[in-house]
Amino acid sequence: MIVIGVDAGTTVTKAVAFDADGVALARAARPTVLDRVSDGRYEQDADAVFGSVVAVLRELRELLPGAVTAVGVTAQGDGLWLLDGDGRPVRHAISWLDARSTPILERWTADGIAALAYRRTGNYPFPGGAGPLLAWLDVHEPHHLDRAATAGYCKDMVVQRLTGLRATDPSDASAPFLDPRTRRYDEELIAACGLTHRAGLLAPVHDAPHAPLSAAAAEATGLPVGLPIVGAPYDLPASAWGAGVRAPGDGLLTVGTTLACQVLRDTVDTGGEPAGLTLSTWQPNRWLRALPAMVGTAALDWVLRLVGATVADLPALLASGRSGELTVLPFFAEAGERAPFVAPRARARIDGLHLGHAPADLVRATCEAIAYSARHCLTAAELTGELTACGGGVGSSEWAQIFADVLDRPVRVLAGEEIGARGAALAALSTVASEPSGWTPEGRVFEPAGGDRYRAGYDRYLAGIAAARPNWS
Repeated sequence: MIVIGVDAGTTVTKAVAFDADGVALARAARPTVLDRVSDGRYEQDADAVFGSVVAVLRELRELLPGAVTAVGVTAQGDGLWLLDGDGRPVRHAISWLDARSTPILERWTADGIAALAYRRTGNYPFPGGAGPLLAWLDVHEPHHLDRAATAGYCKDMVVQRLTGLRATDPSDASAPFLDPRTRRYDEELIAACGLTHRAGLLAPVHDAPHAPLSAAAAEATGLPVGLPIVGAPYDLPASAWGAGVRAPGDGLLTVGTTLACQVLRDTVDTGGEPAGLTLSTWQPNRWLRALPAMVGTAALDWVLRLVGATVADLPALLASGRSGELTVLPFFAEAGERAPFVAPRARARIDGLHLGHAPADLVRATCEAIAYSARHCLTAAELTGELTACGGGVGSSEWAQIFADVLDRPVRVLAGEEIGARGAALAALSTVASEPSGWTPEGRVFEPAGGDRYRAGYDRYLAGIAAARPNWS
């Protein structure tokens, strides 16, 4: 038995083939392009993204020794992918990084609509989310909405192009309009957002969307006609599935373009400060409290470019950088921050800098600040159990140790960058057969050794945010 998991990320599309025991047999990857079309506006060519999926599937097929049982597809979440009746793009997809809908979100915040969305669904809208973007298009590009059949998401576009199925799953549908308890769209919330006349663009929600591979897609990929294609949960819950997060209270930290913090819950809680997501999973009475902060590796990449370094230099920079010398608020994203608080106009700050500091000090302070953000998010998500981490950021053992020190708890870091694809493969197997056991990948545990220094640094970080937030608004 061979099953393939596809993960169409923001900058890379990956596909991994697994055997019956969860051992990776082969991998393929293709870069994708994220265009910054203007200030705060980020888009992707949906045809190019789909082309990358076709390319990795064809490459894998040529590497594999036997027949493929099924393919599971996950992808980046949020944003807005406007499609026609065949799943082809009506315009370029708008990325989750996009900030163009900030004025609409600010109006929704002032009118109480954003808070209403959170209280009803556990999902607080942010500029790169589907709800504000749909409202923005309704005002500024209604002709594109008029031409579209679906306002959907990346993985759903891929599945429709491979099979013809128009559908989404409960995880992608969770934000912004899905009632997490009934798994149906909240019509009153859609009306409050002024989008009842566009509700038909929302795809039907299927618990496990799947359909056979079409003849045209079979010819393009080299896979057999009729092969089951499964629309897995999108990348956040797919990664939690692939990482083996199964018990309520356990969490997953993904250090990628997004700093994604998730905790599995057995209840829906819409109290507290409105922020973050409540994602429906494929398990009954299980939800992921997700706080995907914008302060991921993109912030570190910017600082590395600023000091003339690359990711390859990170271990040496972290080893030589002085801890506690600087305080960084790492809100470099043009869309501000969305978790564990919502501030579309949040901006980065570096405090305490003087001529005596070296580039390594700034790099280390940025890595520590991103770890402080993870602690902020995981505290808000009420992490009580074991914590697993994955993603390119924790590929550096030096940075992984900083996370363990700042979080003041053991962190089990998974090897490789295939966790989302593993989750997609598990979703496919659970749909066409049954979920196997023993698929949880191996990892290395980092024990905390930070002590009072990082506890004091975290307090300074929180104080810096409290002082800055009034200026952001």
